[in-house]
Formats: sequence, C-alpha cells, structure tokens
Amino acid sequence: MRIKLDDLTSAQVVNLIREHLIGMSINSPSESVHALDVEQLRKPDITFWSAWEEFELVGCGALKEINSLHGEIKSMRTASSHLRKGVSKSILHHIINESRQRGYRKLSLETGSMEAFEPARNLYSSFGFVYCPPFSDYTEDPNSVYMTMDL
Repeated sequence: MRIKLDDLTSAQVVNLIREHLIGMSINSPSESVHALDVEQLRKPDITFWSAWEEFELVGCGALKEINSLHGEIKSMRTASSHLRKGVSKSILHHIINESRQRGYRKLSLETGSMEAFEPARNLYSSFGFVYCPPFSDYTEDPNSVYMTMDL
C-alpha cells in the first residue's frame, strides 16, 4: 500500500469522499455529521492523504491543524471493497507519525456514538486514544464521542 499526499482532484478520491459523506448521513442525524466535503478538505489547515494498491484507491485520511500543538483526524475512510484488510490501521499510523513530526502534543478526533461506529472506536482505542470531552469547536452531542491521545 502506498499512502500519498492528495489534491482531491481524481474521480476515485471524489467518489470515496462522497461515499464517506453518504455513510455519515445514513448513520447520524444531519446536525451531528461533522464529515467534510471535498472543498472543505482543500482548506490550508488540512492535509489529505489517499492510500493506493497499484491504481486502486483503498482509503483516505486527513489531518487538521487545530493549533501548533494539536491536530485532529478527519475523513478516515476505507473503500468498501477493502474493509478489514488493515487499510485504516496503515492510514492512522501514517497520520500519527505525521502529527509527531509536526511537533503536535495532542491528536484528537470526533466519531459517532452509534453501533455503526464501533469498529472505528475500537481501532482508535487500540492505538491508545481515550475518550475525552469535546474539543475545539465541538459541543456535547449524544451522537458523538470524542477521543484524544497525547503524543
């Protein structure tokens, strides 16, 4: 698997982000969907990576800079045909390493509280993320959980 910086212009990437947004809206009420669309992912405070096997897109993930010491994981997604193959683990490992290289002291995320998000919560927990109160601009929401790890 090759993880690369991505400018979000390929049809494969745009389609995966669309799939991600649809999945979020199916599993969360609209006011609790914090997933970003392609244009939002192109903002200067966000770095986006795509993961490839040969010429096939297998997943993606992004890192948003909250401030010089704190990053947020955004848009983690594995292509449906590549679930349970270690794609998300590889992307998460990449984002954690990049966060450390940037000198971040903390890495946080928001994900859903519903059953559909249990695999994501388990993945993050396995990497050492722990539950925390809302951070940055988030507020208490019964449909969201917040996790963080010290780097």
